[in-house]
Amino acid sequence: MKILYGIQGTGHGHVSRAREILPALMENYDVDILISGYNSKLHIEQPIKYRCKGISFIYGHGGISLSKSLRELNLIQYLRDTVNLNVSDYDLVISDFEPVTAWAARIKKVPSLSMSHQSAFASDKTPRPDKVSRIAEMVMKHYAPCDQSIAFHFEQYDDFIMPPIIREEVRRLKPYVGNHVTVYLPAFSEQLLIDVFGKLKQREWHIFSPSITERKRIGNMILIPVNNQEFLSSLEGSEGLITSAGFEACAEAMYLGKKLLTIPIQHQYEQYCNAAALKKMGITVIPKISNTMIEKINAWVEYDEMIPLPNYSTAHDVIAKMKQMFA
Repeated sequence: MKILYGIQGTGHGHVSRAREILPALMENYDVDILISGYNSKLHIEQPIKYRCKGISFIYGHGGISLSKSLRELNLIQYLRDTVNLNVSDYDLVISDFEPVTAWAARIKKVPSLSMSHQSAFASDKTPRPDKVSRIAEMVMKHYAPCDQSIAFHFEQYDDFIMPPIIREEVRRLKPYVGNHVTVYLPAFSEQLLIDVFGKLKQREWHIFSPSITERKRIGNMILIPVNNQEFLSSLEGSEGLITSAGFEACAEAMYLGKKLLTIPIQHQYEQYCNAAALKKMGITVIPKISNTMIEKINAWVEYDEMIPLPNYSTAHDVIAKMKQMFA
């Protein structure tokens, strides 16, 4: 079977999952790779056959900046890439929330499989926030539509939903509880992070963000540019993780036995849904930056306990499920 694997390059989660799945997929199938978007700092080790601009989301002031994202969108190029992509040479198109491959497969009637966290929202059983956005639900449904789905979520809310994939490099870690807290808040500026965590004196803070360009210490804060190995080393010995409500980072923290606090990225509906699921599991969620944020982080540091991840998947578990679907 010849497969085209489409990866959404906005954010780390899609690329991180692909880095885990691709080697196992290539053991069994002939695979080409397409990646669209450009915000992820992670790289794919396998050769990438196609690169497209796709649709990327730009962060600003703690959330997605709709104006900046729209300015970056080249709709004509996106449509041209979709129409011109030759998917007819493939037996199957796999899309990890990647729209060019998904829509090209639909237009040219090539079988397609969605393999993403976002696929979980096809089920009404998957948690949602109190305020459901019909527009956001429609976007998630039609952004990268596929014929069938293998989805991932914190818990198995439906029969096509699997537990999170935990990367091998995370499973190899030997976690212990140190005297620092790891912070990964990609939507916040460096100055805002300094202003917030500079007021929290009772712990050392390892702060990661794409807005940080050089490693430096300021008081009890160590500011670190986004780097996979440094982040994993920090998380391995941390007391806990403060991060956005991104799926992979939260799942990995719970797998490692780290207590978790989340601040969902504003205007990103998927993160509001993730936050709703995490809150049901007992995880502390701060909806947005406010005057009470410092007090809530202090209370979390002193009193919150770790909530474990119920289960996890490996890449080979996913390939086994896929083989069952296409037997």
